[in-house]
Amino acid sequence: MAALVAPGPRGPDQALTYVVLSALLIFTVAFLLGYVALRGSCPSCAGLRGDLLAVVSDEGAAEESPGPGPPLYWADLKEMFQKYLREESIESTIRWVSEAPPPGSPRMDALTHQVLESFASYVDRAWTDTHYVVLQRPDRMNPNFLHQLDPQGGVLEKLPLEDPEMSCPYSAPGNATGGLVYANYGRQEDFDVLGQQGVNPQGHLVIIRVGEISYAEKVANADAAQARVLIYPDPWDIPHPRKAGLSQNRAIYGHVHMGTGDPYTPGFPSFNHTQFPPIQSSGLPRIPAHPISASTAARLLSKLTGLAAPRDWKGRLANVPYRLGPGDPGVRVHLQVNNVKTPTMISNVFGCIEGRFEPDHYVIIGAQRDALGPGAAGSGVGTALLLELAQTFSAMVRNGFQLRRTLLFASWDAEDFGRVGSTEWLEGYLSMLHLKAVAYISLDNAVLGDDKFYARTSPLLTSLIENVLKQVDSPNRSGQTLYEQVTFPDRRWASEVIRPLSMDSSAYLFTAFAGVPAVQFSFVEDARPYPFLRTQDDTYENLNGMLFGRLPAVAKSVAEVVGQLLIRLSHDHLVPLDFGAYGDVLLQRIAEFNPYSSELKSRGLTLQWMYSARGDYMRAAEKLRQDIYSSEETNERLNRMHNVRIMRVEFYFLSPYAAAPETPFRHVLLGQGPHTLRALLEHLRLLREAPGRFDEGRFRRQLALATWTLQGAANALSGEVWDIDINF
Repeated sequence: MAALVAPGPRGPDQALTYVVLSALLIFTVAFLLGYVALRGSCPSCAGLRGDLLAVVSDEGAAEESPGPGPPLYWADLKEMFQKYLREESIESTIRWVSEAPPPGSPRMDALTHQVLESFASYVDRAWTDTHYVVLQRPDRMNPNFLHQLDPQGGVLEKLPLEDPEMSCPYSAPGNATGGLVYANYGRQEDFDVLGQQGVNPQGHLVIIRVGEISYAEKVANADAAQARVLIYPDPWDIPHPRKAGLSQNRAIYGHVHMGTGDPYTPGFPSFNHTQFPPIQSSGLPRIPAHPISASTAARLLSKLTGLAAPRDWKGRLANVPYRLGPGDPGVRVHLQVNNVKTPTMISNVFGCIEGRFEPDHYVIIGAQRDALGPGAAGSGVGTALLLELAQTFSAMVRNGFQLRRTLLFASWDAEDFGRVGSTEWLEGYLSMLHLKAVAYISLDNAVLGDDKFYARTSPLLTSLIENVLKQVDSPNRSGQTLYEQVTFPDRRWASEVIRPLSMDSSAYLFTAFAGVPAVQFSFVEDARPYPFLRTQDDTYENLNGMLFGRLPAVAKSVAEVVGQLLIRLSHDHLVPLDFGAYGDVLLQRIAEFNPYSSELKSRGLTLQWMYSARGDYMRAAEKLRQDIYSSEETNERLNRMHNVRIMRVEFYFLSPYAAAPETPFRHVLLGQGPHTLRALLEHLRLLREAPGRFDEGRFRRQLALATWTLQGAANALSGEVWDIDINF
């Protein structure tokens, strides 16, 4: 510095240069000194600098998430979760939610406000989503009725329909008069048996047992046979013991819309009805249907004559011979259904805990809030678990746990009418949800017993579920994990635990309609099902009594399973979905067509392209695995690219050739409709069973569109267009 300012002769330009250089030097030194001082004296800036908190697995592999604090191991996270999960809170919430009110009632408004307040006290954001839907309810001024008629058409006996509030929502209103036919569970194969026995149900009322398939499927099959429907709980399927059993005089309600959501805005969200044309879902039945009790069913079935029912059709109604009917033409009944449309405002309630690295990717947890009956098992347990999980994860985040992805908690309204609340929300955000939703977990019907544990799930979640079950303690076998409780050494674990998604579940809706991998967990009884579901007896006392006072403990076990799953889905660098699992599913489904290869060949058709599409899918899955293996775990850009491809796998299997308003369940493997592989196989079977009904032109179109949907899934998983090698 002294040399720079030493006196001596110099010109004006040279002097100016020296001054500028001196100023730059002084500024640089001051900046460096200030930075060092600030870095050492401002620990509160650590969060702004993005310091990393190592979260290390028990096996030693480290994962990083932002935030101060010591390293957290997976054992620490599990311990933290169990620390903040409160069994007594679950119990108290189940009690006050177990009198779940129907949608649109003042009591539902109060419950909605309570859930919203609970979310607001726990999570980052809470809000409601309002829809204006059309529900169908019995007319209190003009109740439904069922009469037995004499040969002249006069009323011989007024048969009880139990509670006037109970019905089959979305049944066709009107009257039905005719003889009686027994149709077992109302499956298509049951109606086929009637045809083979020479029994024509057309124009009659068919008496159908609860179970095996949904009410909507039963009524759709009867509708195709031009029959009307009465649905009852047989003691073979729903035990009726004197203690802890369903009363002989109780009916079980269920909606009969062969679709999902508000049937008067199919494919569209019910934000404002004035914006939509006056259309209705093609899944609405054209026939009346109504639930009846076992005692009413016994009085009707005992009057049937005709052929004896097949042995496996016979239930346990006392003094009932189980004949097919219709038998004596003098035995006739008259069903009158006076259900009315009711415009109703419903509200879904949401709360979210935002993620740090991928806040725009959501792990969604949902539960039904409404019920037509008390709803302890149907909605009480699920709502209690939803609120407790929101509280638990909020406490974990406040104490150092960092989410990579956002947790979105959803309390659905009007679900007993056919998943109306969840469907309307999905329809409102369908165009963007497949870009954001990682997975959906349903908490509905989570506790129906405690002997067996089932997971109704997308194949993408099966491996993750297996890992989680190995880390959760059994609720009723000390020293065992839940995995050890529900599996046997000589059997595959999946055959004991994994079940297909049920059409009555919101999990099915997310997967088959929206293309989001989903799961629904349930504890069930080994010997018999929970008898009170969807009845007026679904109370806290009955559910807890059936579990001998252990309802809170069993519910807590479900919360632990879901909690472990949420930790993995919301925290892992790579979304833990097994994208290769569909390769095995495809192989199994395509193999079902092999017995018909000669028939296909005789028509110039082949399964080669289906197998080729499956092969392309497996190669794309293997390439993605290799790309992940060779990439740096800390490369957030690559992590996000890989996660986006993994998240969209389920969506790839939605047929682009099926329109949501007419065919909502567009999944080619798990959905419903002519675009599915199941429908293609059923059509192919007609070549042997009813050749005259086989439509070759229609079959060729089905085969082409299904094959290209599978090929499209393989192409999408491959990534960029230059990575795709189509061998067609």
